[in-house]
Order: sequence, then C-alpha cells, then structure tokens
Amino acid sequence: MEKSFKQLLHESFKSNDTEETLDVYFTRPIGLAFALMWIKIGVTPNFVTILSMFLGAAAGFCFYHTELWWNVCGVVLMLFANFCDSTDGQMARLTNHKTAIGRMLDGLASDVWFFFCYLGIALRLWNQPLPFTDGSVNWTFWGFVLCGFAGFYWHARQCQLADYYRQIHLYFIKGEDGSELSSTRGEQQLLDSMPKRKWGPFTVGADGHFWDYLFHYFYIGWCRKQEKNTPQFQRFFKEVKTRYPNAADMPQELRQQFRRKSLPLMWMTNTLTHNTRATVMYIACLINLPWIYPLFEITVLAALYYYMRYRHEKMCREFVFNT
Repeated sequence: MEKSFKQLLHESFKSNDTEETLDVYFTRPIGLAFALMWIKIGVTPNFVTILSMFLGAAAGFCFYHTELWWNVCGVVLMLFANFCDSTDGQMARLTNHKTAIGRMLDGLASDVWFFFCYLGIALRLWNQPLPFTDGSVNWTFWGFVLCGFAGFYWHARQCQLADYYRQIHLYFIKGEDGSELSSTRGEQQLLDSMPKRKWGPFTVGADGHFWDYLFHYFYIGWCRKQEKNTPQFQRFFKEVKTRYPNAADMPQELRQQFRRKSLPLMWMTNTLTHNTRATVMYIACLINLPWIYPLFEITVLAALYYYMRYRHEKMCREFVFNT
C-alpha cells in the first residue's frame, strides 16, 4: 500500500523538536512535492544539489544589483535553492540513494550559496556611502572586510555549532539511527579501515572508496572544531558512552531529562542556521541597505551563538556532576 503525501512528509522530519515552523508548513512540503516529481522523471539527488548551487550563485549575482526587481529575483532564486536543499535529502531517503559524494555536495551547497551572496553584497557596497557619514566616504574594500568577517568567520562557526547541538539532541531522543552525531575518533577509525592508494604526494581511497575517503578526511576537521568548542559536553558524553556504549542502552529517565533541558535551546539552533539569516538578508537587500545583513550576523547572531554555547555547556556541566 502506497503511503500518502502526509505520511511521507511526516517521515521526512528529523524530529518535531528540531524542525522549524516555517520548514514544517512551507519548505518541506514544497521540497517533497519537487522530490516526487524529480523521482518520477528519473533525476538523481546529486543533480538537484548541484542545481541548488547554481540557483544560490545566481541569487548572489542578483543581490549585487540595487534595482528592486533584481533583488526580488534574488529572493526567489534563493528560495528555490533552499527548496532543492530540502528536496535532495527527501529524494535520498525515498529512493535509498545515499552516497558519500552526495553528502559532500549537500554540505557544500549552502556554502556556495552564501559565498556568492556575500560576494554580491560586498561588490554592491563598493561605491555606496558608509552609513552615518555625510556621504563623501564610500565602503570600498571595507565592504569586503565586513562580508569576509561575517561569512568566513561567523557564518561557519554559527552553523557548525548549531548543527552539532541538534545532532546531540537527536542522539539522546532517537539514538544512533536517528542522529548524524559523529566524532573525530570515529571518523579517524573509518579512514584507517579504508583501502588506500598513493596518488602523487596524496593518499586517497582505493577500490571504490575515493569519495568516501575524501568525505571523511575533510569531515574530521569539522568534528574536531565542534569537539574543541564544547569541552563540557565532551566530558559529559564520555561518561555517558562509558556507562552506555550503545544509545539504546540509555535509561529512559536520562533521555527525558536531557530532552527537557536541551529542548529550550532548539529555537536558538534553528535561528543560527538558514531561515532567520536568509530572511534578514532578503529584507536588507530589498530596502537597499545590504550591510545590515553581515552586521546582523556579527552582532545579534554572534551574541546568540555565545549565549547558546554558554547555556549548553552549563547544562552539560550540571549533568557531569549529577549523572
């Protein structure tokens, strides 16, 4: 018996705790509709991911222009890029077509979108006057400094930690199968177990493991940064793994206690990922004050990042002494 659209949609949610309202009622239903269409005509998830990169890059080009209609086009293109991001994951789950190169492309996609958006905004600011001046001083290279600091430093840090906290939350409420929580040690063990081949001065995967090896090689650095940024959680999680090597062995009381303390932080993780930052970027570009977006990222979102980290580390420190 075929599943209904509503059933497929519900199964595409990672959990009710971690889904944003906008995604539940807008992004994911549209993404699923596209997924079913693409599957029917034989398109692969990786094609959709690559398509999203081009859409995001085109949005950045649109945000370079000051005319309103260009910026409206940029908003529409960015929305469709985000629909594609939702679509490729749903397609992979529906068709069980999950590959290492797919995971690499999926992680790269949003970086490509925002790189071109930051570039477009920086170029747009070049000949615009600095705010709070008499109009005689333009942004010039300071627009690149602002966007570079926001994009290369803050954007990555905020998304990295927010995603980590969501995966931690999913691990405690759904176990290993419902979470993508990874560790430096685990990634290194996977790399060590793969067949290897020398390719000039580089070591790569052999016997069909090239993309797997490449993904896990770079993913180790991602995991290392997440772990370095969360010392109290690492201490607490080490104790949990020592007592309960398998997530299924964790007592229900511990799961419920962790969920109760972690759930109030989920709105922060969602705010620090896509929807909020994209909305601010849309508004800033539409009203022709594009500098508002990177400034918002290095002030409001940075403050939220530190507060979220403080709350989570405090929670884990309390668990360390009470578990």
